[in-house]
Amino acid sequence: MAWLVSDARVLASAELAETRAARRKGLLGRSSLDGALVIRPCRGVHTIGMKFPIDVAFIDEHGVVVKTLQMARHRVGVPVFSACTVIEANAGAFARWGVSVGDVIEVREE
Repeated sequence: MAWLVSDARVLASAELAETRAARRKGLLGRSSLDGALVIRPCRGVHTIGMKFPIDVAFIDEHGVVVKTLQMARHRVGVPVFSACTVIEANAGAFARWGVSVGDVIEVREE
């Protein structure tokens, strides 16, 4: 278990996908997500076979959000080569959390 933190504010709980198998599976097979999924290392994602749309944040090595987007189901995203981590959440979560490009997000592990 981990937490996403920005400006001393807890945004959400987070699951970590750091093994090859966990990164490959991602959110496949789920109908929603509580909190967020942190995928690292990662520079690109897809939503092929997913059951719900997602928000995606691409994070660089310093924790800075370099790009955000909302992806509908069954799409392939373009890789963001400056990113080393991706955060996925239910569509609309980033608007509720106030996440935007330029924010610094820290992943705090328990």
